[in-house]
Amino acid sequence: MSDEPLSEQIVVPFAAPERAPQAQLAKPPRVLAVANQKGGVGKTTTAINLGTALAAIGEEVLIIDLDPQGNASTGLGIDRRSRRYSTYDILIGEATLRDAIVQTAVPRLHLAPSTLDLSGLELEIGQARDRAFRLRNALAPLSTLAAGQTKFTYVLVDCPPSLNLLTINAMAAANAILVPLQCEFFALEGLSQLLKTVESVRAQLNPDLTIHGIVLTMYDARNNLSGQVVADVREFMGRKVYDTIIPRNVRVSEAPSYGKPVLVYDLKCSGSEAYLRLATEIIQREKELLAS
Repeated sequence: MSDEPLSEQIVVPFAAPERAPQAQLAKPPRVLAVANQKGGVGKTTTAINLGTALAAIGEEVLIIDLDPQGNASTGLGIDRRSRRYSTYDILIGEATLRDAIVQTAVPRLHLAPSTLDLSGLELEIGQARDRAFRLRNALAPLSTLAAGQTKFTYVLVDCPPSLNLLTINAMAAANAILVPLQCEFFALEGLSQLLKTVESVRAQLNPDLTIHGIVLTMYDARNNLSGQVVADVREFMGRKVYDTIIPRNVRVSEAPSYGKPVLVYDLKCSGSEAYLRLATEIIQREKELLAS
């Protein structure tokens, strides 16, 4: 043993083993299902551009593409070859939601893409006991954050144009439903059917489900019918109808063919301005809901 005082001996301390970063609990994101069983009412356009507008004002947004046609994925410029995992893989349990999420070209806007495989999902899981809760179960881990993972504040689910198992999954997982409604003659007829489905889901699967709001789309100020539809829907649904109306705008129609939201394609057009107003109105409604 050395004769040197202990204080003068060189002591090599043992390095403590590094601890794995602990997962942290986070506030769950608000989940809004963008739904209407009618096609061509602007569901995907609303999901893409509302998501972009929310991201533009500082929210961390995830769009979940639940439509087998995958228009939300294409409209955000996500090439089919780059979709390693899709919402189909998530719902059959072969991938987690975070496995499938890809970053879009828009800062703070992410996407879980879709593929045509989704069209066969009902045949595959139609007899499973948890068939209506697959999406809700997949969303649950977003409340736990590991190092480097994004804390999402909003999840927008783009539903297919039908009231099938995919739409039921979206409604069972959502806090609220956002309904795009085209300013056309049969608008209220389709809305009545959707409201019945919401009541059924609320009674059987998701008692907390609410209608967040109805957004009137494709409004043409030159058309008297558009004005009449707006008046009728406001009379029928009252404050559930957002103040913001999305106008019929050629730039909104062109943007998806370039794989861009209209806010990126042409920020100054009337469609972009309307979606920014809608995002602000939704945030305001969220604050009112929290306060109440």
